[in-house]
Amino acid sequence: MAPAGTPAPIIDKLNTEIGKILARPDIKEAWEKQGATPVIKTPAAFKHFMEAEIAKWAEIIATNHIAPIN
Repeated sequence: MAPAGTPAPIIDKLNTEIGKILARPDIKEAWEKQGATPVIKTPAAFKHFMEAEIAKWAEIIATNHIAPIN
């Protein structure tokens, strides 16, 4: 994630470099030891994923009448 309005070339560069890091065997191993799996996505695919997750959880919250905790 990056702040809104971050120029696309910067987003692309960050995505490329983070992808390189997440592809390293030592990083994969460290994440897997913690029960996580690194996933590399394009910025567009990540945006789509996040929008789908927000919609899914918004529906779950509304359907189950879950109120925010203050």
